[in-house]
Amino acid sequence: MINTYALTGFVSQLSGSISPDRLLVNELMSKHTTFAVGGPADVLVLPGSVKEMSLAVRAARSLELPVVVLGGGSNVLVRDGGIRGIVIQLNLLKKVLSCHNTKILASAGYMLKDVCQFAQTRHLTGIEFACGIPGTLGGAVFMNAGAYGGEMSHVVSRVRTVSSTGSVQTYSSPHMGFGYRQSRFQKSQEFVVEVELSLRVGDADEIQAAMEELMTRRRSKQPLEMHSAGSTFKRPPGYFAGTLIDQTGLKGLSCGDAQVSTKHAGFVVNTGHASAKDILQVIQEVQRRVEREHGVRLEPEVRIIGED
Repeated sequence: MINTYALTGFVSQLSGSISPDRLLVNELMSKHTTFAVGGPADVLVLPGSVKEMSLAVRAARSLELPVVVLGGGSNVLVRDGGIRGIVIQLNLLKKVLSCHNTKILASAGYMLKDVCQFAQTRHLTGIEFACGIPGTLGGAVFMNAGAYGGEMSHVVSRVRTVSSTGSVQTYSSPHMGFGYRQSRFQKSQEFVVEVELSLRVGDADEIQAAMEELMTRRRSKQPLEMHSAGSTFKRPPGYFAGTLIDQTGLKGLSCGDAQVSTKHAGFVVNTGHASAKDILQVIQEVQRRVEREHGVRLEPEVRIIGED
């Protein structure tokens, strides 16, 4: 049970440092996630700097309030009851985007596509695989996002974080605990705020052509025109989730406005006004039927958070 006096105290502490339009009480998370579902967060904070984020984390800790940190709101499903405590979303955290030789330094709040385009203008290659991945750079590092044979662990050389106590730490790549859709930050209660990428010199025209080709492939195969959180399930060893779902005959399976995409079975989409409960029911039915037909248990890649 969240202490309402603590919530009031949190807002009061930060009101002198963060403007009211970035300190939102009882804010529907459906407005801030790519699935376009989710109940209210007790308090949603949209920090514009690492200092503001650190202040928010320290205030929450001092008042014993739980904290959830999000990037751009992709790869997450917020339940209909919303999130108790404090949600800090980093998509306004855009203060640093610079290049030195073959290294790019960027704030975690930048959208991946914008970082990829920035790299292209600097004739740097290696991150083209990420140009169509929805979400922010920080969220991509948190999940070790990947596509088309590449993943963030291949290009991330250094990360700056804010810990659950509000202190700032720096990690080099050997200490980030990267695995398939995993990083140390998922367990360490540290929040990525700045990322250094180590890339290679390339031809700008070839880099642009590669990104355009990948985007064309995505648009032709994935339901980018609909609300989703990206790929819904992790790839099980030896299989592809979408192929298993398709082979089970589940394209178009629906509950309310939640549906297994008819374009790509690896995506659950919101076709209109789905609830989180609708989406979860589709996910669970897919898991049940695929396991029954193929003996493979699909695990969600999407983070499922909040209360029913």
